[in-house]
Amino acid sequence: MIDEAVSRRHFLKVTSIAGGGLVLGFNMLTNAQPVKPVAGAVFSPNAYISIDANGLITLMSPNPEIGQGVKTALPMILAEELEVQWDKVAVEMAPLDQSKYGSQNAGGSGAIRGRFMPIRTAGATARQMLITAAAQQWGANEVDCYAENAFVIHKPTGKKLSYGDLAAKAALLPVPTDVKLKDPKDFKIIGTRVHNIDNHKIITGQPLYGIDTRREGMLFTVVAKPPAFGKALKSFDDTETRKVAGVKNVVSVPSHNLVAVLATSTWAAKKGRDALKVEWEDKSKLESTTDHDASFTELLSNKSDKPGRNDGDVDGILSNVANKIVEAVYETPALSHANMEPLNFFADVKDNKVELYGPTQVPARLRTAVSQALNIPETNIVLGMPRQGGGFGRKLQPDNGVEAALISQAAKVPVQMLWMREDDMQGDFYRPASMFKYKAAIGPNNEIVAWHLNAAVLSNNRASNPDGFPAASVPNYRADNHSLPSNIQTGPWRAPTSNSVAFADESFLDELAHQMKKDPVALRLELLDKAKNQPTGKAASYDVAKYKSVIDLVAQISGWGKKKAPNVYQGFAAHYSFSTYAAHVAEVTKMKDGTLRVTKVYSAINCGRVVNQSGAETQVEGAIIDGLSHALFSKVTFDKGAVEQTNFHTYKFLRMKDAPIEVIVKFVPSEDPPTGLGEPGLPPIAPAVGNAIFAATGVRYRKLPFELGKV
Repeated sequence: MIDEAVSRRHFLKVTSIAGGGLVLGFNMLTNAQPVKPVAGAVFSPNAYISIDANGLITLMSPNPEIGQGVKTALPMILAEELEVQWDKVAVEMAPLDQSKYGSQNAGGSGAIRGRFMPIRTAGATARQMLITAAAQQWGANEVDCYAENAFVIHKPTGKKLSYGDLAAKAALLPVPTDVKLKDPKDFKIIGTRVHNIDNHKIITGQPLYGIDTRREGMLFTVVAKPPAFGKALKSFDDTETRKVAGVKNVVSVPSHNLVAVLATSTWAAKKGRDALKVEWEDKSKLESTTDHDASFTELLSNKSDKPGRNDGDVDGILSNVANKIVEAVYETPALSHANMEPLNFFADVKDNKVELYGPTQVPARLRTAVSQALNIPETNIVLGMPRQGGGFGRKLQPDNGVEAALISQAAKVPVQMLWMREDDMQGDFYRPASMFKYKAAIGPNNEIVAWHLNAAVLSNNRASNPDGFPAASVPNYRADNHSLPSNIQTGPWRAPTSNSVAFADESFLDELAHQMKKDPVALRLELLDKAKNQPTGKAASYDVAKYKSVIDLVAQISGWGKKKAPNVYQGFAAHYSFSTYAAHVAEVTKMKDGTLRVTKVYSAINCGRVVNQSGAETQVEGAIIDGLSHALFSKVTFDKGAVEQTNFHTYKFLRMKDAPIEVIVKFVPSEDPPTGLGEPGLPPIAPAVGNAIFAATGVRYRKLPFELGKV
C-alpha cells in the first residue's frame, strides 16, 4: 500500500511544492471550515482527509492504535464515503488535537462505536465538495456527476477529473452542512477483509513503537521503585552504580518514590540499578491476598446499604420453605495487564518545553498530568502517539509519561524510560480481585423465582453490573456491592467488571440449569423471554432479541445438544458488554494422559455492522485466547504488599500446546451502526470453559484460575 512508501515528511514536502490542495478538518462537535490553499504553503495535518494536487490522498486515524485495529478500520470508513480505492491511500496517525478530533482515547471499545457516523459524514462531505468542484469546472449540473475510484465522472459525456485535479478548486468551496451518505448496499470497503495497515512494517521490524525511539543525546533510564505497596523511598547510595560502565547519572524524584539510573544503553542502566543500595520504609499497611479474602468473606455476610438493584421481595422468597435454595461462592483473582510492550516513554524537557513520545491510551490526560507534575503549560507540551504493543487498560494510566518527563527534567537530558518485565509485573494497576456470593430460589414450577448476588471487590471499583442479565428476567432480584479499601493499585483491565462478573453469573446459571434439569441454552432463552415481558416492571438494560440472536447462532454453529465424539464435552456462556452481545461454546476433550484440553471454541457476536471482517475476527479470537489464558493459568497474589509473581515463569500464560486447535467466529448480520469489539469477546470464555469442565467431570470449579491437572 502507498502508506509504506509515503512518510509524513514526504507528505508535507509534496504539499508544500504542490502549492494547492484540499485539507478538510472536521471537528467532532461543529462544522469546521476548510483550509484555503496558499501558494507554497504546507497544509495542516490535523485533518481526516488530505488531498494534494498530485493526487496523493492521506487519511488520518485519530485514536491510539493499541492492537485493536482502529488505525485500519477508521480510515476504511473514510475511504468508503470518499469513494477511493483502499490501495490508493496513505494512512497516518493523527496528532493529538482534540479541537479537531474530539476525544482521542483508546478504551471502552469505543473508537469505532463513537466515530462511525461522524467519520462517514467527513468522507461524504469531502466527496460532495469534489463533485461540486467538478460540476463547476464543467459548467454542469451536480446531479449529473458522481464520484468513483478517486475520480469525478460526468454521466452524460463520460468526462472525468481526478481528485488531484480538483483539490485546489474544492478547497475554495464552502463546507456543506447537509450531505447524503452512501447507501450501505453500495459499500465496497466496509464489511470486507482488509489487512492491518501496519502489517508489513511489523513483520519487517520497522520502528513503529515507543520502545523504538532513538534521539541524539538521549540516555536510557531504568527506575528503582518501592518493592511493595505501602513502602516509600527513604534513602539511597549510588556509589557502586556510578562505577558501572555506561552509567552517566543517577537522579531521584522523591515525590514519586523513584530513583532513576541513566546510561548509554538499557542494559547498562539495568546493571546500574542492580548496583543501587536503596532503603525503603513502611508508610502504610502492607496487605496480603489472605487479608483480602478474609475481608471479602466478612463483607459478604452482610447486605450493602444501597443495593444496585432491588426488585420484589428477595428475602421473603428465599425464606419460603416451598422453594429449593441454591447457593455458591465464586472468586476471581487480581491480574496483571502484562502488555507485550512493557511500559516506556521518551521525554525531552528543556527551556520550559516538553517533547513526549510513547505508548498511551489517553494522550490528552497524559499531557495534562505531565503539565501538572512539571508545572509547565500544556501549550508547551508536544505529544506524539506511536503504535502500541498492547494496552488492555494499563495505558489508561499516565504514570509512564509522567515518570519519563520528571526524570528528563531532573537530569536535563532527553531520556527513554523503560520498565523491565519485573517492574511491569510488580508495579501494575491490577484487575481487582473479587468475590461473588449467590443465593437463588427455584420455585415449585421449576422456575427461578429469586436471585440474590452479593459481590465484593478490591479498592474503589464496581463489583458487578446490577442491571445485567439475568436482571429483569427474575421477579425477585437483588444485587449488593461492596468495595474493600486498599492501597494496592487497581485499574481497568480488558472488559472491566464484565471480565469477573460474567464468569460468576454464567457459571451460577449453569449450576441452576443442572439443578433444574434444564438445558443451559434453553434456560437462557427462557429467561430472556421473561425479560421481554418485564415481570419486575423495569425494562432490561439489554436488547432481548440481540441477546437471543447470538445464543441461537452459537448453538447452531456448535451443534449444541447433538452427539459429540467420545471424550468431547461442551460448555456454554453468553454476556453483554460495550453494547455488544457475545456467546461462546467451548469444547474440552479428555486426553489420553488424563488431562483436559480446550480443543475448540465457537463464538457468535452481534456487534452491529462489521467494518473490517478480518480485523473483527482477529479481535474476537484474541479476546478468547486472552480470556482463556487467564482462566486457566494467571493470577496475581500479594504478600505484605509485594507481588509474588515476578515474571512469566510465575505469572503463567497460555502456551501453544494449551491453545484451542480451532476458534470459529461468526457475526450476526446487522444493519445497525457498529458497537464495541475489543473487549466483549473475553468475558464469556472463562464460564464457557468452566461449564464444559463440569460437563466432562461433574466437578464445579468456582475459583479462577482453574489450574487443571489430571481429572
